[in-house]
Amino acid sequence: MCALIFHFLLLNIPLLLASFIHPRCYWRMKLKEEKDLDLGANCVFFLQATSETIGRKDWNKYLNTFKTTKSRQFAFALAFSMDEVNRNPGLLPNMSLLDYIGFGCKTLPQFTSHMRMVINSVLPNYDCTRNKACAVLLTGTSWETAATIETFMNLLLGYQVLLLTFGPFHPVLSDQEQFPLLYQMAPKDISLALAIVSFVLYFKWNWVGLVISDNDQGIQFLSYLRREMEINTVCFAFVNMIPINMESYMSRAEVHYNQIMTSSTNVVIIYGDIEYTIALSVRRLEFLCIKRIWITTSQWDDTMSKRDDTLDSFHGTLTFEHHRPDISGFRNFVQTLNPIKYSDKYLASQEWMYFNCEALTPNCNTTKNCSSNATLQWLMEHTFDMAFSGSSYDIYNAVYAFAHTCHEWLFQYIVHHEISTWNNYNHQCFKLYDILRNIHFTNPVGDRVNMNQREKLQEECDIFYISNLQQGLGIKVKIGSFSPYFPHGQQLHLSVEMMEWATGSKKILPSVCSADCGPGFRKFWKEGMATCCFECSPCPENEISNETNVDQCVMCPEEQYANPEQTHCIDKAVVFLSYEDPLDMALALIALCFTAFTAVVLGVFVKHHDTPIVKANNKTLSYFLLISLMFCFLCSLLFLGRPNTSTCILQQITFGIVFTVAVSTVLAKTITVVLAFKLTGPRRRMKYILISGVPNYIIPTCSLFQVILCTIWLGSSPPFVDIDAQSEHGHIIIVCNKGSVTAFYSVLGYLAFMAMGSFTVAFLARNLPDTFNEAKYLTFSMLVFCCVWVSFFPVYHSTKGMVMVAVEIFSILSSSAGMLGCIFFPKFYIIVLKPERNSIQNLRPSLSTKQV
Repeated sequence: MCALIFHFLLLNIPLLLASFIHPRCYWRMKLKEEKDLDLGANCVFFLQATSETIGRKDWNKYLNTFKTTKSRQFAFALAFSMDEVNRNPGLLPNMSLLDYIGFGCKTLPQFTSHMRMVINSVLPNYDCTRNKACAVLLTGTSWETAATIETFMNLLLGYQVLLLTFGPFHPVLSDQEQFPLLYQMAPKDISLALAIVSFVLYFKWNWVGLVISDNDQGIQFLSYLRREMEINTVCFAFVNMIPINMESYMSRAEVHYNQIMTSSTNVVIIYGDIEYTIALSVRRLEFLCIKRIWITTSQWDDTMSKRDDTLDSFHGTLTFEHHRPDISGFRNFVQTLNPIKYSDKYLASQEWMYFNCEALTPNCNTTKNCSSNATLQWLMEHTFDMAFSGSSYDIYNAVYAFAHTCHEWLFQYIVHHEISTWNNYNHQCFKLYDILRNIHFTNPVGDRVNMNQREKLQEECDIFYISNLQQGLGIKVKIGSFSPYFPHGQQLHLSVEMMEWATGSKKILPSVCSADCGPGFRKFWKEGMATCCFECSPCPENEISNETNVDQCVMCPEEQYANPEQTHCIDKAVVFLSYEDPLDMALALIALCFTAFTAVVLGVFVKHHDTPIVKANNKTLSYFLLISLMFCFLCSLLFLGRPNTSTCILQQITFGIVFTVAVSTVLAKTITVVLAFKLTGPRRRMKYILISGVPNYIIPTCSLFQVILCTIWLGSSPPFVDIDAQSEHGHIIIVCNKGSVTAFYSVLGYLAFMAMGSFTVAFLARNLPDTFNEAKYLTFSMLVFCCVWVSFFPVYHSTKGMVMVAVEIFSILSSSAGMLGCIFFPKFYIIVLKPERNSIQNLRPSLSTKQV
């Protein structure tokens, strides 16, 4: 555990130091008069170990042979590296490293024509017997150059050649069958792809363009980049694969330009060899004034820093390169050779020179606010060190790897006396290559160099922002770094202050395919759309999204509902038919008023039980009907208040039974009226039925059948307390569930059957001759009752929640009031307000001896 903690702290040291040390900046002069080709990929250096002493005059003479900027940069790095090795007493004692003058940096035709002449005059490298030895060459990254060397040296001259390459990693050169003795100093660009994708994710970009060379190097980088982008849901707006062949390039140039110009992306990644047509493509983009954020790699430093100052088409250039440490003493070495010739201004035109950004901050808060003349004058007044580029640092490590390989070879030669195995110079290359692959050392700047490709780790990356000032001054600011060894999410470290200092702005252009779907919306894709492109749709009803760019909205729980913006769920209010609600209070008052009025009518009938009108209407059945109507009005109160199991059961059972009693009482009264007016004297048997009160048995008989139905209902599936969370938005309604719907409608159906029977009998007796025929009132009461409950069914099924319960209450009250009003109100009116009509004289003679 202690060891793990120690290693974790050790890995975090660079990040901790980065937080305390202010990043350095870089500057260089741009040579507008230089129009030569960039020959970096075709540079070839012949490395030799010699017993001669190499002095500063030799290096000065050596550097004078290089004419172009790029070749001088590599020559400076090579001379400095070999000079360090030569002055190191622990490496190759009594020997010196030297580059044979004759190769240098040339075009490929020049190189091939010069090859044979140079090779024939080369002295052996290591063999003290003066026999031909293995040729060790340090070359650029051009695979054509490597193939040419293999052809000339191996086939034409019979030499095996050990090649060390500098510059970006090239996948073709990693083919061991084609190049068995070639070693690439540069690491693969996997970490660069990781760094670029991490940077894109940091700014929440998901829509980027890519311009690459249509060769193996570009395709390999595309595979690295695409793999990481797919994992992190970043999409290509376009992929421009620029052909290497000029003719093919010209035929497709307009298509590539239009693709970039019409694209909605603000970020374009450029990757490829600057010797090819892709460099022409980038230069043309500048003249077309296409404003984008350009992301490049280190080999594009020169191209981006030398563009025309009058063009302001670039929002900014971001360069990603493998981490390279600052090497002190490089500038002093070059100036020692010729202080007059190699001045600071001259060196600044060859390589980047670094300085501390804090030194310039007091005079210039941002590079955009800098006066070019003042800045240049300030830079020239201070002393700076030169910074190695990526390829220069590869040369530096290649020289040390070569020196360590020679050192190990000498050790084996002297200690183990392996002279017999070295007589064949072709065998020497394979032996040297085996030694080289197993070399690992720490270079003078403290970096661990492991030449075993299988054990090589991904390198850290530095992120730079390049901007151009006027009068040929370029500024390159380190704004961050990327380390693949930190945990995911902590690998990228950016300095916000340095980005603001370099760009002069806190805002970074967005680059997304689609605008964000805010809270309350969800993403959806149409056919053919990229994964990063989508449209926004509001969340469905009662679903929410409280984050940005969600794929699916989340359904609110049943006890909650979505707010109007559909960003979060709100607890639903628990409601029921309470007495505090105005509607419910009105229904309760109506029920109580009708109950009170029914009680008054009952009291009046009891008080005037000896009057003709009460006697004519069968006072016993009238009393029974009035009492049942009182219970009908009161049963509606069971539907009010917070439901519980008891009230839910009583609601339906009481309603079914008391209404059955009321309707059966009306049926008994109707039959009694019919019998009273239809029977004549000779039919004594039927008269006995009327006089003995047999019709009164209709009430218990009919009610018993309803009681049986209710008992079955309670036994099978009784009503229970339930919640209705769907009927009303934002409310949970506590209601009584009917339990068995079949039983409920059976009870209502039985009531409807009895009502229709009563209505039919009363309707048939409506025209019986008499001045007071109660059959008319019974007909109207059943007509009202049937109309109420027939209209109840469609209204009941079209409503939900508390309205459904209110409809049932209203139906109970209206049907009960209809029976009370139609049957008893005319009689009540006569008894109370027209007592003179309540006499036997006003009745027909035929009814004087009859009690109906």
